[in-house]
Amino acid sequence: MPEAQQMTITVDGEPRTVTAGTTGTELFDGHREIVVMRVDGVLKDLDQSVPDGAVVEGVDIASEDGLNVLRHSTAHVMAQAVQQLRPGAKLGIGPYIKDGFYFDFDVAEPFTPEDLRTLEKMMLKIVNQNQVFRRRVVTEVEAGAAMADEPYKLVLLGVKDQDSKAHDAAAKEGANVEVGAGEITIYDNIDRKSGEVIWCDLCRGPHLPNTKLISNAFALTRSAAAYWLGSEKNVQLQRIYGTAWPTKEALKAYQDRIAEAERRDHRKLGAELDLFSFPDELGSGLPVFHPKGGIIKREMEDYVRRRHIEEGFQYVGTPHISKDGLFHTSGHLPYYADTMFPPLHVDEERDEDGNITKPGQDYRLKAMNCPMHNLIYRSRGRSYRELPMRLFEFGHVYRYEKSGVVHGLTRVRGFAQDDSHSYVTKEQAPGEVKHLLTFILSLLRDFGLDDFYLELSTRDPESDKFIGTDEQWEEATAVLERVALETGLELVPDPGGAAYYGPKISVQARDAIGRTWQMSTVQYDFNQPARFGLEYQAADGTRQEPVMIHAAKFGSIERFLGVLTEHYAGAFPAWLAPVQVVAIPVAEAFNDYLYDVVDRLKKEGIRAEVDASSDRFPKKIRTASKEKVPFVLIAGGDDAEAGAVSFRFRDGSQDNGVPVDEAVRRIVEAVRSRAL
Repeated sequence: MPEAQQMTITVDGEPRTVTAGTTGTELFDGHREIVVMRVDGVLKDLDQSVPDGAVVEGVDIASEDGLNVLRHSTAHVMAQAVQQLRPGAKLGIGPYIKDGFYFDFDVAEPFTPEDLRTLEKMMLKIVNQNQVFRRRVVTEVEAGAAMADEPYKLVLLGVKDQDSKAHDAAAKEGANVEVGAGEITIYDNIDRKSGEVIWCDLCRGPHLPNTKLISNAFALTRSAAAYWLGSEKNVQLQRIYGTAWPTKEALKAYQDRIAEAERRDHRKLGAELDLFSFPDELGSGLPVFHPKGGIIKREMEDYVRRRHIEEGFQYVGTPHISKDGLFHTSGHLPYYADTMFPPLHVDEERDEDGNITKPGQDYRLKAMNCPMHNLIYRSRGRSYRELPMRLFEFGHVYRYEKSGVVHGLTRVRGFAQDDSHSYVTKEQAPGEVKHLLTFILSLLRDFGLDDFYLELSTRDPESDKFIGTDEQWEEATAVLERVALETGLELVPDPGGAAYYGPKISVQARDAIGRTWQMSTVQYDFNQPARFGLEYQAADGTRQEPVMIHAAKFGSIERFLGVLTEHYAGAFPAWLAPVQVVAIPVAEAFNDYLYDVVDRLKKEGIRAEVDASSDRFPKKIRTASKEKVPFVLIAGGDDAEAGAVSFRFRDGSQDNGVPVDEAVRRIVEAVRSRAL
């Protein structure tokens, strides 16, 4: 018998000599946590053999890639269960997503909550059968035969090799998810005892070695309608969402996080605290702020406006609407046409016969402030002595977000940007970016956010949506990267995520329960100054073109308020709270005493009121707690005689017998210092 051929590979950084044909299963035998491997940078199933000279890394199930494989494999188990429950169900696509997975199905009736509970039980049975995921390479003809009863899979096969520019982008993306490039593969679920194929799906993989690794740490979370490949032009399918984790403990921790996030949902709190609402009569994504929400919004705006002025910004104002030619000049049209509201055609005149005697003009609702700020800059000649020139406004803009994307205050169609544009020389650009980042981080900290990292969005060299020369992009990107690194914060690359006119830095902030929100952006723009013919007179008398740097500190007031509501779970710091103090008398006889205390607080600018309602004392306390009032002052006979009050705080603790002068001082100090 000939001696087996030996080969040398690298496994987790260590050289190893193995027999030709060795698989990942053999390499990582005894390491149950390794569920897939990375071979020369590409994820592979463990049952595949590794080539000579390969660099192999084991992928732990708890890593990002491992979790993705776990969730995609769980999606297959769910689809298998669905076709057992409803034999006529046709398969759509079933990818992993953040923290979970989904699968689309064409079924006669929508799924019910009871269906989901039944499916979970069926999935657990499949998991416990310890079925094997087996990869099978097939030809296109073989794949078509295997998927003959799955019309949506046949669609994906049909677009696999077509030019993406000539075919529907959504179909091409769906084909990439299920088919990918190169080989066509089918994954069979095999009964370990009989070796029979129980279920299969067209899929590029990779998958777990077996279903047992899924364990009992999964859950189906909800079902919803979804269009095939995300296009409203296509048939409507039914989508089931789920989540999967390496252990029951990890699943429980996730479910607890979701429950806490639901408790903090700003839409729910906004209604409970009477802050804002979304009337159907106005339309999707157009909020209104109630008096209490208006107080918070005003406090935010007043503070941020003052801080901008202190930092050298000049406050300006621009209209909500403009001729659409302005957005062609800026370059936003046609790039952003899909996210702008359709044009309004006005000023057209016709004679009695309907003939046009005066052509009309198209106007657009403003989707961004920068073109109008450029007109302010261009309104007269500028000297280098005026630079940096910093223009700022709370500019109200309107963007046509798709109805499925609109979400409370965090994704709206009408919002106010705390938008600024700095016009600088090239030499001033690095210093201005640093100034803006320092300013942004200090503002976010003022509002209680202090856990950040930065994201650098750059151009995709393969895309045609970006304008400008390679040299311009390289120079602008280098400036942003250098300044971002100087902050000492983590810098994460975002290839292809830049705006069409230049790279950007995004500030990503983590909230009280660890969720990440994209907050502020700083963008380097070498495009618009040229398109608007912006110039300044340099020291040597020549005319030079400035660099334009965009910066949004909150992104929008509305979105930031939504984030703050969830960050604080509605319990805003005293300086932002709509009602800062509620005074509650133990009995009606002490109303006047507390009215005097409240009058003193109001003279100091404190938002205070007396609860003189007919409710009983305990209910008044519960009401103040439910409304998350920072300070509750209580007074009875002993307090009135001593010229004192009892302090009750949001956490339920209480400080009794506090002299009124001391109580007023404490409250005023807490509000004016913006204590968090």
